[in-house]
Amino acid sequence: MKILTLNINSIRAHITSFLEILKSGEYDTILVQELKAENGAFPHNLFDEYGYNIKVFGQKSWNGVATFSKFSIEDTVRGMPNYPDANARFLETVIDGRLRIINVYMPNGEAEDSPKFQYKLDWMRAFTEYISQYTNSDESVIIGGDFNVAIEDRDIWNPKNYIGSSIAAPSARAIMQEWLNMGWTDIWRRMHPEDIDYTWYGYRQRSFENNHGLRLDYFLANRTALKSVKTCEIDKEPRMADKSTDHCGLMLKID
Repeated sequence: MKILTLNINSIRAHITSFLEILKSGEYDTILVQELKAENGAFPHNLFDEYGYNIKVFGQKSWNGVATFSKFSIEDTVRGMPNYPDANARFLETVIDGRLRIINVYMPNGEAEDSPKFQYKLDWMRAFTEYISQYTNSDESVIIGGDFNVAIEDRDIWNPKNYIGSSIAAPSARAIMQEWLNMGWTDIWRRMHPEDIDYTWYGYRQRSFENNHGLRLDYFLANRTALKSVKTCEIDKEPRMADKSTDHCGLMLKID
């Protein structure tokens, strides 16, 4: 199974490039974040011909997540069960009866001195509690999406520019490190232990051309899922498209 996670930064604004991904047929399952569309406004009719089952947890403004798969999608959970949240950031599904996928768009939090930063930490702490049930499960579980955290300084093109930012906040990084300490694996880093590469590039000042980016998008695997992992690569095609999202895709291939 070949899986893509992609922050689309508005499904309607970037529909043309997203349809090219679907037309290619390259990916069996696609996790999408930042839909910026409510359930009723989600353009299901545009995707009918491509053979994907779709589950949506929509919201206007900055949120919303969707999971596309050529396989069956079952046991859908919209919203983290242990954390009441007005924002659509969490979509859990079982794909093909054999792979549990948690599709997440984690809070940004802006800056460490922002009122929104505490929400980011609270959300991430609740997530820690929730995923603990799957860490040592015999079921294969993958977490994918935009985490809005660059876990190490090498995941930021210029760390000095992000001092005080929620993206590089030590407290947010510590929570994410706790997930790894629990037994979850940052798959791209596992496959690329020495590489420097990014999944997000801003629109200003030719950041993509100058490689001024951040690594914000991840796949995490529990111990069972890790056994079936083959490759994990950054797909820069979505960021290179006309009227592109500001994120690259992240590709995961599993047995």
